[in-house]
Amino acid sequence: MRFGLFIPQGWRLDLVGIDPSAQWQVMRDLATYVDGGDSWDSLWVYDHFHTVPVPTAEATHEAWSLMAAYAASTSRVKLGQMCTAMSYRNPAYLAKVAATCDVISGGRIQMGIGGGWYEHEWRAYGYGFPSAGARLARLDEGVQIMADAWREGVVSFTGEHYRVDGAIVAPKPLQSGGIPLWIAGGGEKVTLRIAAKYAQYTNFTSEPEGFAHKSNVLAAHCRDVGTDFDAIVRSANLNMIVGTTEAEVDDRRERVRARIAALAGDPAADAMIDSMRTPQSGSGTPEQIVDTLQNLRDLGCEYVICYFPEAAYDRSGIELFEREVMPALA
Repeated sequence: MRFGLFIPQGWRLDLVGIDPSAQWQVMRDLATYVDGGDSWDSLWVYDHFHTVPVPTAEATHEAWSLMAAYAASTSRVKLGQMCTAMSYRNPAYLAKVAATCDVISGGRIQMGIGGGWYEHEWRAYGYGFPSAGARLARLDEGVQIMADAWREGVVSFTGEHYRVDGAIVAPKPLQSGGIPLWIAGGGEKVTLRIAAKYAQYTNFTSEPEGFAHKSNVLAAHCRDVGTDFDAIVRSANLNMIVGTTEAEVDDRRERVRARIAALAGDPAADAMIDSMRTPQSGSGTPEQIVDTLQNLRDLGCEYVICYFPEAAYDRSGIELFEREVMPALA
């Protein structure tokens, strides 16, 4: 099992209390820490503009700007977004941006891509909010455009939602075959079929029964479209609050809740923290988390991307995870 780490960027109210002028240093220092060891295979950011659980005036740093910055300031670790919203950028333009970042990084960019869901920021930025069907149709067309652009260096495409006519994408990515596509989302009729057609990686629920079910659906789509199910790496995201005892886990969780509640209010904070209350979500002692991850691995999950809500303030949970969880999954 391989591991990625989310870098706090403000979206989940995880830079609160740090002056915006100092936030890049916090993010860069954590990225340098991840890059300097050999525990983590990748680092990740979210592609969002407004905070959750409610929009606030807190800073949320833009994903692809961060990709370029991390490409220049790290040297080993892979760099991804979980996940880029297809409709936020024209796909030919996005292919160009990603290819440039890949060259800067020496061939380490990963393309996490999905249909997008956060209605408030869609409307606020003037994108409207198309139906789920339209958003997923754009995803399907967009990944075709990007894959062709990266392979050929030039792309033409005429679809229902996108049209490009001889768009030159030079330089091409350094990675042979183009940038790996992580198709994110568990929609069974459309998203997982798109993943079956184009993805090298998928990303969906970490809940065991749900993970097993989505895997079976993906396998069926692979049979239908004639792709190799076993060649697609299945991944999941977990919210990690790790402590040596259950009491310590509770204390850490309460500190996170208090920070969120101060800006978002108690009901929203409680709803967000409720998703971090069980070992299956990633919260618990090292022994509990090992059991959770071993179960996921047995179901075919090969990659876990970890979000530590304390990361900007306290790395001790990350260090505990590295010492006592990762070796058991090696």
